[in-house]
Amino acid sequence: MSAIRFKSLSSGSCGNCYFLGIEQDGAVTDAILIDAGVSYRRLKKELAAEHIDLSVIKAVIVTHDHMDHIRSLGSYCKYLHIPVYATKLLHDAMARHTYTLEHLGAVRRDLRDGVWNDIIPGAFSVRYFIVPHDATQTVGYGIRIGDAYPFVIMTDIGAMTPEAMAYASHARTVVVESNYDMDMLMGGPYTHELKMRICQGNGHLSNDGCAEAIAKFYHPGLDHIYLCHLSENNNTPQLAYAASSDALGRLGFRPSYEHSASFVHGDGSSVTLQPLPRRTPSPLFTL
Repeated sequence: MSAIRFKSLSSGSCGNCYFLGIEQDGAVTDAILIDAGVSYRRLKKELAAEHIDLSVIKAVIVTHDHMDHIRSLGSYCKYLHIPVYATKLLHDAMARHTYTLEHLGAVRRDLRDGVWNDIIPGAFSVRYFIVPHDATQTVGYGIRIGDAYPFVIMTDIGAMTPEAMAYASHARTVVVESNYDMDMLMGGPYTHELKMRICQGNGHLSNDGCAEAIAKFYHPGLDHIYLCHLSENNNTPQLAYAASSDALGRLGFRPSYEHSASFVHGDGSSVTLQPLPRRTPSPLFTL
């Protein structure tokens, strides 16, 4: 029997890294990492706690070149010796970056535009889509796992785009940013310039923006929604969850029981909704 396993190692401005693997007969056999914002030592420790050996990780894919997403990429290259996939523009930028310039050359793999890229044949293929965010370039990923299980991740996305919505509208699992509560942001200590950078379409997605997107991209085949990259200063897991659960409520869903991550619809369909922790690892989810 096979299963798909997903784990967030960290999700926020302190660091971002996600594990996605295929489990066969109780053991993960093939896996990838999305971003590299936690240390190699911590990566090894957290996966060992799940009885997962680092040798199953066969590739890293990168969403953008901000420090909280690539801080440890050089260490991953040095110790894991696995391919690093990103767009040509991102790779060119990372080749000049302090964290990566000495290590990327031999493992660099440029993603082809507008097509599915097989990064582990028979296990993982990816196709990127560009999203608005103030990095050199920022992408979300559609990921086909095993027999074409559709998984989408879009973190650090200043505003939803039609292409992002299209990918999410066909996914069974969506990881989507729910970064800030507007009232907390505007009433908080950030400078006016930083507040505008966050909320004006090229920074981060608000709880309300995330909820609005969920209401639009939800479809009966969607099984799991994970809220990522919550701000430590301008949000709480409770506020992010409340906004998105309200959106599900408007679609006719109700919690299956009090405080549950599972929502059920009168037609028998169900979906899970969970905020991912900022600094600590999530459970190892089964998709």
